Amino acid sequence: MVITIDGPAGTGKSTVAQALAKRLSFDFLDTGAMYRAVGLEALRRNANLEDARALVFVARHAKIDFDWAKHPPTVLLNGDAVGHLLRGGEATRAASYVAVVPAIREMLVAQQQRIGTERKNLVTEGRDQGTIVFPDAKFKFYLDASPHERARRRASQLRARGEIVDLSEILGQIEQRDTRDKSRAVGPLSIPADAEVIDTTAMTEAQVVDHMAARVSADAAR
Repeated sequence: MVITIDGPAGTGKSTVAQALAKRLSFDFLDTGAMYRAVGLEALRRNANLEDARALVFVARHAKIDFDWAKHPPTVLLNGDAVGHLLRGGEATRAASYVAVVPAIREMLVAQQQRIGTERKNLVTEGRDQGTIVFPDAKFKFYLDASPHERARRRASQLRARGEIVDLSEILGQIEQRDTRDKSRAVGPLSIPADAEVIDTTAMTEAQVVDHMAARVSADAAR
């Protein structure tokens, strides 16, 4: 079974997906980490982030794997564990350039689909999982929240990592990211027609996970 969780940045997709996967004893796939890993490699190679051809070259030579023995799975970039580096502001910023390059999306979508066939049960999160990558997924959820709440959550994450943040700047970045994600030509952010939309603005992560797990359990009990 594949369960997809889509939505814009800052809605808690990654944390919720991890928790749901643990609750159900499923594997967890963080697709955003794959784009950030390519972004991190581009930064390490001092690639021009505005040069699509350069980014494609980086992506083709970046080996991205997961250590499925770990929970959540550890992201490996060219054999090195880099999960702790992928949530920082620089890797996230670089990923926004990587994600709009069609050839890179094609490569990573193919890898994600391959993972979906290799792992027996999977909870996967991103921005095109229920629409492009796994259109036939058994369960599809779309998480949303107000831009201000998403900015607050992102600021809290970065502060916890020791970064100095400006809330208004983060809000502006989120609004720009939303516009870019929804309008891009390849893999745009959109709500799958058969997905359940969950507004997480006033919900805790535990409440969101409980709701999703209940939906899956109710279906299994039929």
